[in-house]
Amino acid sequence: MALLPQILHSPHPRLAAASSPSPSPCRAFRRTPRLRAPAPRRARRLVAAASGSGPPESSYPPESDDGLVELPLFPLPLVLFPDATHALHIFEFRYRIMMHTVLQTDLRFGIVFAGSGSGGAADIGCVGEVVKHERLADDRFFLICKGQQRFRVARVVRTKPYLVAAVQWLEDRPPAEAPAPGEDAEALAADVEALMRDVIRIANRLNGKPEKDVGDLRRGLFPTPFSFYVGNTFEGAPREQQALLELEDTAARLRRERDTLRNTLNYLTAASAVKDAFPSSPSSGLVMFLLDFNSA
Repeated sequence: MALLPQILHSPHPRLAAASSPSPSPCRAFRRTPRLRAPAPRRARRLVAAASGSGPPESSYPPESDDGLVELPLFPLPLVLFPDATHALHIFEFRYRIMMHTVLQTDLRFGIVFAGSGSGGAADIGCVGEVVKHERLADDRFFLICKGQQRFRVARVVRTKPYLVAAVQWLEDRPPAEAPAPGEDAEALAADVEALMRDVIRIANRLNGKPEKDVGDLRRGLFPTPFSFYVGNTFEGAPREQQALLELEDTAARLRRERDTLRNTLNYLTAASAVKDAFPSSPSSGLVMFLLDFNSA
């Protein structure tokens, strides 16, 4: 995984990020008006703000001559996927400055994964658009952002007061050759959904939850957005999520997710068999499990 140079003077920001915000700040969030322009054209050149006061520049040029767009970047120990949401707590001074600029311009910034010990931030990330936010009295922010398009960092524009980079949009490419029978994106998506159903069913059983119909996991999604939805469910494995985000082939992403889910299902099936054989044994060792994607 290619990495940006290390640009943080301190470890990555300590912030709380979750798939849903805590109840108290959420009630106070203000819904941020959404933009009407198509997503790839909403990005505009962002100018650093020395403070939260003063109006933004009246004109933000679109793409530069080389087709790149400048975007403020937020290195975080998480991976944002298109259409996924994350709740963030912004308290570090440089990123409070960044939020003032973002909220006065086009509401968007880039999230790039920066795991501990990685030595830098990944050069492929996802745009997060602010959909709700709350500014606290001490100038901290609670916000909810939603993933938009992916991007690749082409060059670093500046590092202070926060990281700004010139990026190019990243989209999945169609396969170069016709896929083998059963290996096209649509068939793979069906396989992945079936495996997810089995994993959820056995995991619920191991955790003592009543068995019930899982429902429609795909919800009518096409293979590409569905592959991002599945990747977002791999919580606790950000490096695997980053690898999935970087793939530019929907079928390849679904195949990797299928392999991961098969391995998970095998583990859960074995744990279920042990539990059935020794029903009086403590269940905590069977129920609590961690998928170590990095050792695969």
